[in-house]
Amino acid sequence: MRFYRIQWLIALLTLSSGLPLAGLAAAPAAFEADWLFQRADVVGGEVATLDDKNWSPVRLPHDWSIAGPFAETNETGGAGAFLPGGVVWYRKHFQLPTAASNQVCRIEFDGVMQNSDVWINGQPLGHRPFGYVSFSYPLTGHLHYGDADNVLAVRCDTSAQPASRWYSGGGIYRHVRLTFANPVHVVPDGIFISTPEISPQSAVISAAVTLTNETSQSQVVTLRHQVVTPKGKRLTVWSTNAAVMPGGSSDLMALIPIDRPQLWDLDQPALYRLITTVVSVTGVGRQSWTNTFGIRSAVFTTNQGFVLNGQKVMLKGVCLHHEAGAFGAAVPLDVWEQRLLTLRQLGVNAIRTAHNPPAPEFLDLCDRLGFLVMDEMFDCWTVGKNPFDYHLYFEEWSLRDEADTIRRDRNHPSVIIYSVGNEIHDTPQADKAKRILAGLVATAHAADPTRPVTQALFRPNVSGDYTNGLADLLDVVGTNYLDNELLAAQKAKPSRKIMGTEQRHDLPTWLWLRDNPSHAGQFLWTGVDYLGESRRWPLIGHASGLLDRTAAIKPMAYERQSWWGPHPVLHLVRRTAPDDRLPDDPGYGGEELHTQVQFADWTPRQTAAHEEKVEAYANTAQVELFLNGKSLGSQTIHRDASPRVWRVPYAPGTLSAVGRDEHGRIVARDELQTAGPAVRLVLEASRNRLAEGFDHVVQVRARVVDQASLEVPRANALITFTVSGPGRLVAVDNADPASVEPFQARQRQAYHGECVAYVQAGPGIGPIQITARAEGLTAATCILKKK
Repeated sequence: MRFYRIQWLIALLTLSSGLPLAGLAAAPAAFEADWLFQRADVVGGEVATLDDKNWSPVRLPHDWSIAGPFAETNETGGAGAFLPGGVVWYRKHFQLPTAASNQVCRIEFDGVMQNSDVWINGQPLGHRPFGYVSFSYPLTGHLHYGDADNVLAVRCDTSAQPASRWYSGGGIYRHVRLTFANPVHVVPDGIFISTPEISPQSAVISAAVTLTNETSQSQVVTLRHQVVTPKGKRLTVWSTNAAVMPGGSSDLMALIPIDRPQLWDLDQPALYRLITTVVSVTGVGRQSWTNTFGIRSAVFTTNQGFVLNGQKVMLKGVCLHHEAGAFGAAVPLDVWEQRLLTLRQLGVNAIRTAHNPPAPEFLDLCDRLGFLVMDEMFDCWTVGKNPFDYHLYFEEWSLRDEADTIRRDRNHPSVIIYSVGNEIHDTPQADKAKRILAGLVATAHAADPTRPVTQALFRPNVSGDYTNGLADLLDVVGTNYLDNELLAAQKAKPSRKIMGTEQRHDLPTWLWLRDNPSHAGQFLWTGVDYLGESRRWPLIGHASGLLDRTAAIKPMAYERQSWWGPHPVLHLVRRTAPDDRLPDDPGYGGEELHTQVQFADWTPRQTAAHEEKVEAYANTAQVELFLNGKSLGSQTIHRDASPRVWRVPYAPGTLSAVGRDEHGRIVARDELQTAGPAVRLVLEASRNRLAEGFDHVVQVRARVVDQASLEVPRANALITFTVSGPGRLVAVDNADPASVEPFQARQRQAYHGECVAYVQAGPGIGPIQITARAEGLTAATCILKKK
């Protein structure tokens, strides 16, 4: 039945008790089921009585574009991963009980790609061109109650292409909620929490609240705040009474003392909760809002770079786009968690959301895991980088989009700085650029006066940004790639606070940061390989990540781990010049940033006598290399952090190394072995238990191995996955930047001996069994338990 009744038992109980419809707002997954989708422009698609029985059922979040097919003729081109754009429609039928008619109802979208228009029962609600901004519309006054049908319609338009420099996705690709509130309530994103005073003994929490009154009479309410500690202890309640005029709003401020605060930091990201309750004095009703926050001080300085809770912290960051390979733009949170935890192993502690606002739950995850975030707004201002990108809407929409985003994100302790632009091409027009930047900075400060603003400057010496006053409008001066020029600009004007906003993976870039304490940090391009920004067919993505699309660590990432990792690190790789590879070698990593290609194996294609260049990425005092047990010599750590290199005559067997500390003790080991013929598959699951819901997914990695269980690095078998029990196969991938195989499939060709399947739980009980098969290889099976 396509009519949808929200949890009315909960709703009616809460209404009868004077409580809000908390069950509705707290269960977005329920409202995300049973949508209808049409991949075409539909005349009258907003009309409530439209016959939509032949539309396709979908569940949100939903990125329709990732289903493809890939085609060189798609107008998105390489920038959009050669995936399709176009106009699509979504419709949602639902019913509301009569008891809900005295509530204020809103529909909230975390992100719709893009040029969205929304209707309720045929009435237009609004238009938003920016696909990354969160927005909401009031539905009150347009709804039917009882047995009458309500129809929410959404039109999304990505037909004008190219509109982005990377894969943007399409459709209602982030979460959606139907929310209810009493007539006197907190406005959307109307609670702002900051920590103006912090010491080991005490802290002061500032809670600013904006209330609105959607009745025709003045209303008196009691506003209450209660702080809940990271361990769940409820602290003293703060309260005050306030009168809110009809149709008006009221701003209230509370200063709440906290004894012996637990600080949010990288290793122990302690999270508090603020429960804000509005109780009507002149009427009936009570409603609560819960916001998570952290107590921490985050300051950029001129001499120590970035300082967190009084301690210098070097920002070891990466840039991340919003998509995740096989899932496109509609990314389950478990996929992000696996990626972030793997990046943490490499020493990464900071994320730049390149080049747009992220999903709000991504910031929740950074809060919980202890990552620092540069929250970025725009990739262009009024000068476009593509014919149909955001420059067409910037003058009309940018300040509103920016303010809405900052109001949404300002309670996240992970967010330490806002970026209002990336490599902006307006800057050669200095007066115009300064006018725009001044407006963006002022808007950010008005929405959140507690955080600084930066911009990723583009060739600032060429456009004169350091000398014409533009850079000095920024709280922190950010520059892409040219850290040497950034350091020179700070030397010319020591009052500047500086940070690298986008960097290469190379050694000089690391040394600019390591050897200059005033440099706050850097953000590598990129943390993970991403779709789009391809320069030629059939490449569908950009392979600049420390991780590939499946979150596997790439060999080049081990060098970064040796510089950034807090523990002893030793990894062996062999470097091969691209010209030495045979024509059928599948282009390891696509368009690499390096002149040589790295392999973390001892199974070269060439088996005849030859010499291999072996590099040890290590932070240990000494590294000794062995081939089949024979020492090839020991090397001490290099002052400039460059790798230790050996030229090794190839012989099959085992290449191994030990890392010793300054006392000669072995603190790290690594070895590479020569693989034999492929004989079987093995499966490795990212976890062994799986809960239901969009954001829960298990990655199952299939590896082709030899008789000794060594991975066969050039195996390319076609692997087929089957799932039985209460689970379903939702996507497959292999990280190959030149593969145009569909992601929504049951099979995938192995790439460098591996491919992955993604599994979600469905209704029912019992174990979930995943089996992988390939011709000529022994099959493999793994079992997941359902939570």
